[in-house]
Amino acid sequence: MKKLVSICLLCVSAYTSAEVAVIVNPNNNNALDKGVISKIYLGKTKSYADGGKIKAVGQKGTAVAKEFTQNVVGKSSSQFKAYWSKLIFTGKGTPPDPLASDQAVIDFVASNPQGIGYIDSAKVTDAVKVIGKF
Repeated sequence: MKKLVSICLLCVSAYTSAEVAVIVNPNNNNALDKGVISKIYLGKTKSYADGGKIKAVGQKGTAVAKEFTQNVVGKSSSQFKAYWSKLIFTGKGTPPDPLASDQAVIDFVASNPQGIGYIDSAKVTDAVKVIGKF
């Protein structure tokens, strides 16, 4: 019995999700809370408070993308996809560009002053600034 409990605990701990870090360029001094970040990724906010145009990127099909859409945007991956499909079909929006990895997001955000993205918090480097962890 003890062995079974130990195995179950190991399985649960291995399944725990990674913490998502929302990152911006180090020169970006705009304050963004979870609500504003959600609006950015739903296409409802297109500019920072200082007037700069937001250049949002995401990830496609990664565990980090799933965590982000659930914990920050408040939608499942399929709901998020359906939301953007409707906006694209009606010509009312374009989703954030999906990048292939945490490193691709870091590289984009580090080289774009108006960039914003999300990555696994364990992958954060000095090339970007973390504005929130979820």
